[in-house]
Amino acid sequence: MLTLPSSVRVFLALEPVDMRGSFNSMAGHARRLGFQPEDGHLYVFLNRRKQLMKVLFFDRSGWCILAKRLEQGTFEIPKVTAGERQVAIDAATLGLILEGVDLSRAPRRKRYRRKPTSR
Repeated sequence: MLTLPSSVRVFLALEPVDMRGSFNSMAGHARRLGFQPEDGHLYVFLNRRKQLMKVLFFDRSGWCILAKRLEQGTFEIPKVTAGERQVAIDAATLGLILEGVDLSRAPRRKRYRRKPTSR
């Protein structure tokens, strides 16, 4: 299970990425999606066959890449509308994707979410 502060967001790129690249290449992919990868959020990329995942983040002192390659099967990503290039997910969804859970068969129950107050 991933435990991330609520201030950290997770962005999943929906278009496949060439996984031969490292820090600069992955940061460039995040910038092409319109993000500033030095902001401390997590950026998740998959290859075309969805068997390899890299997670990029910057921790104020340098770049970090976490990688996972599946020996069997593929990563299941959330269903999204056509034309989107990225989607924001929460840390729990990222954990489910990493564990191989079929997201279409694992419905989530509604939970209480406090509405933001306007001042």
